[in-house]
Amino acid sequence: MTRIAVIPGDGIGIEVIAESLKVLRTLAKLTGKQIETVEFDYGAERYLKEGIALPPDAVDRFRSEFDAILIGALGDPRIPDMKHAVDILFGIRFGLDLYANIRPVKLLDRRLSPLKGTVESDIDFTVYRENTEDLYVGIGGSFKKDTPDEMAIQESVATRKGVERILEAGFRFAVKNGLKRLTMSDKSNALRFTGDLWQRVFVEVSARYPSIEAEHLYIDSLAMMLVKEPSRFDVIVTSNMFGDIITDLGAQLQGGLGIAAAGNVNFEGTSMFEPVHGSAPKYAGKNIANPFAAILAVQMMLEYLGLKSEGLLIEASIRECIREDECTPDIGGKLGTREAGDAVCRRIRELA
Repeated sequence: MTRIAVIPGDGIGIEVIAESLKVLRTLAKLTGKQIETVEFDYGAERYLKEGIALPPDAVDRFRSEFDAILIGALGDPRIPDMKHAVDILFGIRFGLDLYANIRPVKLLDRRLSPLKGTVESDIDFTVYRENTEDLYVGIGGSFKKDTPDEMAIQESVATRKGVERILEAGFRFAVKNGLKRLTMSDKSNALRFTGDLWQRVFVEVSARYPSIEAEHLYIDSLAMMLVKEPSRFDVIVTSNMFGDIITDLGAQLQGGLGIAAAGNVNFEGTSMFEPVHGSAPKYAGKNIANPFAAILAVQMMLEYLGLKSEGLLIEASIRECIREDECTPDIGGKLGTREAGDAVCRRIRELA
């Protein structure tokens, strides 16, 4: 029995996660896989009622009782500082040590890319973003706040352990999937100390994988090359902040955030999968949000759990839906959220 913890989240997160679960149930019924889902009401509504974002025992429960977590977008205008979202996401990410944020960037239909003359084979790479360090650790503070002399400091943290393990994960992925090139990206020409650590560890780790071409690009050069020549990339490994930025660029190359999914992974424990778009409160309840990113998050989750054929069936079904315009308006169709989810389920049954 595979057990999945589900956190629908806020806004359109609730709607798209509902469609992803519909797809998961369809697959389970067709394949006979025993998959149990348990929903948790962590989000804005509970936080506003109880003042609790993530209960104290939540992380331990996820670690001991579940094989994976599927989470929707978090965010609500009634909580301007988004404290509940930060507490939930960072609480799970740091609590389970989900050190690898994995973002596949794959063009499923050439019509979706904004790059002229691009075909599907031109955009197919994966970003391994370090997920527990850098500027996101929350070290810093303010001095003389709300005065003309206000000063704010935000500290970036990089550890040898953190850098080494994300590089190792990227190289292992390249070897496992028969890929040729891994690109490490930093800004070591300006950020001397963290950059020096990344550079030295990159040289050491790359030497362990002689079959993989290891190259380095500064992050600004990488951003330019992703637009100019995305076909040159197989695997990209970078820091938390830079990864956060370039993965959204990658999402746009593949057709937008509506089809971008991510995994937050610890390869030795329970990991978390999500669509990367926001909660978009103004679109909530209107049946117009694209559910494909949430459904592709289920694909990533299933493949991580060893159910690769089921995951590939999801991808093939979504590809067919896009080709036949059975999708939401943001990627060329006319369907609503629920109808797009139904279309994927129908394609799964046909292809199976």
